[in-house]
Amino acid sequence: MIERILVPMDDSEMAERALTYALENHADAEIIVLHVAGEPSAMWGVATGIALEDDLESAAEEKAAPVFDRAREMAAEYDVDVETTVQLGSPVRAILNAADDVDAVVVGSHGGSLADHLFVGNVAQKVVRQSPVPVVVVR
Repeated sequence: MIERILVPMDDSEMAERALTYALENHADAEIIVLHVAGEPSAMWGVATGIALEDDLESAAEEKAAPVFDRAREMAAEYDVDVETTVQLGSPVRAILNAADDVDAVVVGSHGGSLADHLFVGNVAQKVVRQSPVPVVVVR
């Protein structure tokens, strides 16, 4: 039985579809929404901006706030509460680390910008290949 589900979210439509799927199909499960503030690099403007902050954790929380607000708003429509957590680093590594503590991962088929696809690769594909738990990819 699936009791805990991880739903990684950015501000993309696919991430919202993944959360909707989890809410509709696993309303009795504990749903954990994860937002990953990416590793700093020259290719990632926002992540580089976070790296320049004095307090990285506060900056990451601030960046995640709109995503979490939207997740809570969506969950409220199903009369469900969601847990939220933010991590710094590689999205794939953060998702896989968090997957150790859940029964399944529900992830959008793609998200982010074109630059994310070109320079980071397909997060969903890497999570499917390496996850220690079942992964549902939502389109």
